[in-house]
Amino acid sequence: MLLYKATRPQCRRLFWFVVLCLAIFTIFTEHLHSALNMAEATQSNAELLEWPKKDKRRFLHVVYRVGDLDRTIKFYTECFGMKLLRKRDIPEEKYANAFLGFGPEQSHFVVELTYNYGVTSYDIGTGFGHFAIATPDVYKLVEDIRAKGGNITREPGPVKGGKSVIAFVKDPDGYAFELIQRSSTPEPLCQVMLRVGDLERSIKFYEKTLGLRVVKKTDRPEYKYTIAMLGYAEEHETTVLELTYNYGVTEYTKGNAYAQVAIGTDDVYKSAEVVNIVTQELGGKITRQPGPVPGLNTKITSFLDPDGWKTVLVDNQDFLKELE
Repeated sequence: MLLYKATRPQCRRLFWFVVLCLAIFTIFTEHLHSALNMAEATQSNAELLEWPKKDKRRFLHVVYRVGDLDRTIKFYTECFGMKLLRKRDIPEEKYANAFLGFGPEQSHFVVELTYNYGVTSYDIGTGFGHFAIATPDVYKLVEDIRAKGGNITREPGPVKGGKSVIAFVKDPDGYAFELIQRSSTPEPLCQVMLRVGDLERSIKFYEKTLGLRVVKKTDRPEYKYTIAMLGYAEEHETTVLELTYNYGVTEYTKGNAYAQVAIGTDDVYKSAEVVNIVTQELGGKITRQPGPVPGLNTKITSFLDPDGWKTVLVDNQDFLKELE
């Protein structure tokens, strides 16, 4: 019986063939593991992105700076009918703030006014638009404000091309307030309006990061602007974020007056993970990693949207304890 005897060149070819096969197998398994990891990460991210829709979220307060805290408190209580809910002075950090609204902070959206020692004026910028207050009688409210020396910048009357009755006034620091006539509303402090450079991008950003949904969208080509109202309920039931896009305008100045809006969450850590994923896709950035605020122990996280507008997410339970 004759046995086949491989020549040396054939042995070398066989050796390199085996090496090649092993290399191919190694690359294949690495790619397979990578693909599986990516698939798991994609699934994990998809599940995480559902969190804002399941979370218990609510607009808590909007923060902005004023040049005379007592003057603004007087204007808001006497002209708008707000109530002073709490006030605190932090001399070691040279600032004081006050919370005002139309109901308790546990259930209503309120304003947080910040006064920094010695600073009497701020630049509002071109990006901030206005706040809005719903009232049963705009005409009467305007006359009351006028009688108290308020600055009426738009007389009450129907909007152009519509039936809604509105007016505009400015507070002592120059912040604009839209007054909207509504027969009744559970949330009188009902809007925060900000201007953005790409409306569709902003809508997608806020839907994904905050779980907001578009409750109204209006395009007015004759006036070259589009607005979108985003909220956790219908516009007449809750506070909404009004985003305005002016045709062809992609950037605005932020100034140093308006600060941020705060929203409640049941888990700031999970919420921050969602924000991190979304900012990688759409822009923006986390400005404060999730964790407790020194001295208060209230857990928060904060981030900027693609236009640079700031949002703070606050732990719901910690927020309630802070109010006790």
